[in-house]
Amino acid sequence: MEKLKNYRPSEKEPFMNERQRDYFRAKLLAWKDEILRESRITLQTLQEENVNHPDLADRASSETDRAIELRARDRQRKLISKIDAALQRIEDNTYGYCEETGEPISLKRLEARPIATLSVEAQERHEKREKVYRDE
Repeated sequence: MEKLKNYRPSEKEPFMNERQRDYFRAKLLAWKDEILRESRITLQTLQEENVNHPDLADRASSETDRAIELRARDRQRKLISKIDAALQRIEDNTYGYCEETGEPISLKRLEARPIATLSVEAQERHEKREKVYRDE
């Protein structure tokens, strides 16, 4: 991974070549490791915080904080499954290509959202369709 330290994918090289796949694999694995580390810290904090607050307002505040934290962890659990799916796409050489059109997803989009499965254009069409159905 040291060889990727100063590397940034470029439009000048072949799309999703081995170096780009290695770069995105490392980026996804680092993101996943960070999420798992944060989750372990949260669980440890929640276990240590299991204090019985005598004041009703303190207890309510603590329970609200705990519920918010658990909801955030649930979102991150779902994110991990998306990261795992992206890692699988790297392995089967479909990573970086739009699921809808088969066209390459821009490197800028993949940098910003490495779990992206749709190109910007396909994502916009998808969101417009979603909005139409929601408004009906």
